[in-house]
Amino acid sequence: MQIESYLKKQLSSVLRSFGLEDDQLPELHLETPRDPSHGDIATNIAMHLAKTLRNNPRKIAEQIVEKISLDPTKVASAEVAGPGFINFRYSDQYLTNALQELLDAGTSFGRSDERAGKSVLVEFVSANPTGPLTVGHGRNAVLGDTVARLLEWTGAEVEREYYFNNAGRQMRRLGQSVQARYLQQIGRETELPDDGYEGEYIKEIAIGLAEKHGEQLAGETDETIFKEAAETAIFDQIQATLKRMNIRMDSFFNERTLYEDGSIDKVVDLFREKQMAYDEDGAVWFKTTEFGKDKDTVLIKSSGEPTYRLPDIAYHANKLDRGYDLCIDVFGADHIDTYPDVVNGISVLGYDPEKIEVLVYQFVTLVQEGKPYKMSTRKANFVTLDELMNDVGEDVTRFFFLMRSPNTHLEFDVARAKEAGDKNPVFYLQYAHARIQSILRKIEQMDDNRAALALEVLTHESEITLIKKMLAFPEAVTLAADHKEPHRVITYLNELASDFTTFYHDCRIIGVEPELMKARAELARAVAQVLANGLTILGITAPDRM
Repeated sequence: MQIESYLKKQLSSVLRSFGLEDDQLPELHLETPRDPSHGDIATNIAMHLAKTLRNNPRKIAEQIVEKISLDPTKVASAEVAGPGFINFRYSDQYLTNALQELLDAGTSFGRSDERAGKSVLVEFVSANPTGPLTVGHGRNAVLGDTVARLLEWTGAEVEREYYFNNAGRQMRRLGQSVQARYLQQIGRETELPDDGYEGEYIKEIAIGLAEKHGEQLAGETDETIFKEAAETAIFDQIQATLKRMNIRMDSFFNERTLYEDGSIDKVVDLFREKQMAYDEDGAVWFKTTEFGKDKDTVLIKSSGEPTYRLPDIAYHANKLDRGYDLCIDVFGADHIDTYPDVVNGISVLGYDPEKIEVLVYQFVTLVQEGKPYKMSTRKANFVTLDELMNDVGEDVTRFFFLMRSPNTHLEFDVARAKEAGDKNPVFYLQYAHARIQSILRKIEQMDDNRAALALEVLTHESEITLIKKMLAFPEAVTLAADHKEPHRVITYLNELASDFTTFYHDCRIIGVEPELMKARAELARAVAQVLANGLTILGITAPDRM
C-alpha cells in the first residue's frame, strides 16, 4: 500500500536524524496488529535499534514519535505501546481516498512489484505417466499452482514445470500390464505380470489398441508399443485433469533428456573430480557424510542403475543453468529426509543452493463415512482427481486442498465438501460475492440512483472496519507469497466475508438516502472485487449468481 511506503520514508528520515549510517539501519517492517484497538498499522523498529542506540526500546519509540512528521490527511496519530511498539492510525480522509483507489485498481488490487524482475521456476505434480492423477497428487498440484499464482501477484515471472520419467522398471511393468490386457481382449489366455497395474484405465488402453490393431500386435516380443500407447493415453488424461483443476503447465521435462545430453555422466565426473564420489561394492557412492549424514549415499547401484538422486541432481543443475533466480520444488513429506542430498549435490557442483527452495507438504487422507480410504495406483483401489471433482466439483476440490497449512496433515472430508449452502467453506465465500452482485443489480435498476458519489459519508463503525479489512488484502497476499502458504489468503477472505456480513446487518444499503445508498453500494462493490481477486489467486471462480 502507498501508506506503507509513506510511513517507511518518514521513519527512515527520523532514524537518520539519530546519526545512524545506512548499514546501521535495520529493515523497516510494518504490519497490521491483530487487535484493531492497537491501531491500523504498527512497527517494532525501536526494539531492533535498542542495542545499536544503547537505549530502552520504549524511550527510542517515544523519540521517534516526537520527531516524526506525519501528514494528517494520511495518518491521524502515532502512539507508543507496550515495550516499544509504534502504532499508527489512519485518517478518515485517507480511508476515503484509499477506498476510491481500490475501486479504481479493480482486478489489479492486491498486486505488487515486490518480486519484479525475478524469474521463478515452480516444479510440481511431476507424477510419472503410470496412471491417472489421484487424490494423493491433488494437494501437490493445487499447492504448486497457487504458490505460482501468489508469486505472479507479487511481480515475479513464473514458469510451471512438470518433471517425469518415462523409462525404468515402472514403465516396463506398465507396458507389460497393458500387453497382458490387450492379449486378453483378443481372446488369448494370459495373466498380469507380478506386481502389475490393475486399474480400469489399463483395460481401457488395451481396448483401444485392440480396436485399432486387431490381433496384429499379438506377436510382439516386448512391451515397447504397449508402453508408448499407455504413456500417450495417460499423459492426455493427466493434462485434461490439470485443465479441469484450472492448472496449466508451461513445460514438461523428460528425465531421459539428462541421459541423452550427457548431464548424468557430467555430474558423476565432477563428483569424482572433487573427490565427492567413489566406487565400492560395485556401486558409486556420494560422500554425504561430508554433510553430516551417518553414512554415504548410493548414486549408482551395482546393477548400473542410478538411484533417483543422481538424475535429480542433474535436473536441478539444468534448472539453474537456465538462469532462474529461484527454483521451487513441491514435494510430499516422504522426501523430507532425502531432498537434502540433492541440494548438497548442487552445492558440490558449484551452484548456489539458496536458489533452490523445497516446499514440503503433508499427505492427504480422503475420509468417507468417517473412515480413511486407502489408495494404491497399482492395485487400483484409489480415487482419481477426476472422480473427486465429479463428486464435489472443481472449485471445492481446489479449496479443500488449500484450506490448511501445507505443514499439517489434511483430512479431505467428502461429506462436508458436498454440503450445499454457506456451511460449505468455499460456497460461503462464493455466496458473499454473488449476494453483493445481486444487490448491485437491484440498485442499478432503481430510477433514483443519480446521486453524486461521496464516500466520505461512510462513517459507521462497520463501514470503517470493512474498509480497513480490504486495505489489508495486499499485505495478506504478500505474506502468503513470502511464506508459500496459500491458506493465509483463505483466512483473510473468511474474515472479510464475516466483516461484510456484519456491515450488511448493521447498515442498510437499499432504502436509505440516495447519497448514502450509492456510497454503500460502492463499498459493497469493493468487497466483491477483493473477494474476486482473492478467489482468483486460489484458482477458484467468483460467481455472480448462485
